[in-house]
Amino acid sequence: MNQRREFEIAFVGLKPGVHVFEYRIEDKFFIPYGDQDFEGCVADVKLSLDKNNGFMQLRFDVDGTVNVGCDRCGNTLPMQLWDEFNIIVKIADDPELMNEQEEDPDVYYIGRGESHLHLADWIYEFINLSIPLQRMCKPEEIGGPKCNKEVLEKLKKMEAEAQKDTNTVWKGLDKFKDLE
Repeated sequence: MNQRREFEIAFVGLKPGVHVFEYRIEDKFFIPYGDQDFEGCVADVKLSLDKNNGFMQLRFDVDGTVNVGCDRCGNTLPMQLWDEFNIIVKIADDPELMNEQEEDPDVYYIGRGESHLHLADWIYEFINLSIPLQRMCKPEEIGGPKCNKEVLEKLKKMEAEAQKDTNTVWKGLDKFKDLE
């Protein structure tokens, strides 16, 4: 099956109500999007689509793991993915204009002649948004088996040197402290 078609839903044939779709996302999903700053993605995306007259409510639940480079030591670090995202898809006569004018990023318009929802771009975006911005192990895990000990030692030395440098820069200003 074409990977792109795998992430399309023919909503026209669906009855009103809630429909659930599940997707397993792995590294091959990201190939069309180019290089990523993570690898080893194993994510489960559960989509609950609530079809109504004139609009659909979509709820994406993202769960899984990815391997990222640690911000502190550079070693590979597994990160937990977990988040949920909601989108309302409305049917309109001029969806391009409506999408340009819409200020809410969680509302998307499609044309009346559309028959499929294309989910791949949303899934891509939501997985990327689920990755924590700070990519470091927990404080109690620093220096553990996942850490690059050489880099941590170098960081300690650099921190000590920076402390010495800051003290000497301000040292001459002490004599102006009590002048008034």
